[in-house]
Amino acid sequence: MAKRHNVSRINDAYIEQYDAQVKRQKRRKKKLYRRLMLFGMIVAITMVSLVAFHIDQRAKYHDMQQEYTELSSELTSLQNEEKKLKEEIELLNDEEYLLQIAKTNYFFTEEGEIVFKLPEEDPSY
Repeated sequence: MAKRHNVSRINDAYIEQYDAQVKRQKRRKKKLYRRLMLFGMIVAITMVSLVAFHIDQRAKYHDMQQEYTELSSELTSLQNEEKKLKEEIELLNDEEYLLQIAKTNYFFTEEGEIVFKLPEEDPSY
């Protein structure tokens, strides 16, 4: 049987150019891979931050909507109370109404007058 001889490389200019070209292609692929990874990470971080911001804004909107509903109901009740108080002010400016309250609640009477207070009667104010 014949012995196998080790193959040696030819030191030719063409072979050196080819090896240099292969190395350049490998470096380009490596740089491209790194750029794509960096771009992918930037996109992922941006998407995560946008989703987090969106969720935060939705929570704030929900809280503000709930607060608005509560404040609206409070405003309505305060407006009703204001209306009742204005009516009471108008009644208290009426002298006959004041005399009626004084007679029924504080037993204020004019001379010769008798006031009877019935228990089931609600005060008029």
